[in-house]
Amino acid sequence: MQRANRMRRGRAGGRPPAFDREAYKQGNTVERCINRLKQWRGIATRYEKTATIYLAGLHVAGAFLWSAR
Repeated sequence: MQRANRMRRGRAGGRPPAFDREAYKQGNTVERCINRLKQWRGIATRYEKTATIYLAGLHVAGAFLWSAR
C-alpha cells in the first residue's frame, strides 16, 4: 500500500520505491571520508597551486586518516 502511494505521488512521494540500501551505505562512507579530508586546510581551500602538489596532499592526508583508524 505504501509503495503504491509513493508511486502514485511521483516526485513528491518521498523516498523512491527502488531504494538501494547498500548503495546508500557506500555513498555515506564516501561522503564521510571527503568530510574528514576537508578538515585539512590545504585540501579544503585548495591552497596549493599545482595539481601535483594538491594530489600529494591528498595522499598524505589519506595516509594519516587510514593509519588513525
